[in-house]
Amino acid sequence: MAADTYVVTSKVKKLIKEEGDCNTSAETIAVLSEAVKQLCKKGVDNAKADGRKTVMARDIGIEHL
Repeated sequence: MAADTYVVTSKVKKLIKEEGDCNTSAETIAVLSEAVKQLCKKGVDNAKADGRKTVMARDIGIEHL
């Protein structure tokens, strides 16, 4: 069973090409998707621990992107 993709593949490939004139492997998309999934899970856990049903930027823990 294929894993879900949580990033827009064409956008990621375009960014990597524009930023570094590099190609993007399928494995890269899978790793980025897993990272997004884990960040979302962290956000949900933190929001629930704070008694909220809304995930906020602070719940994810990446400061000032």
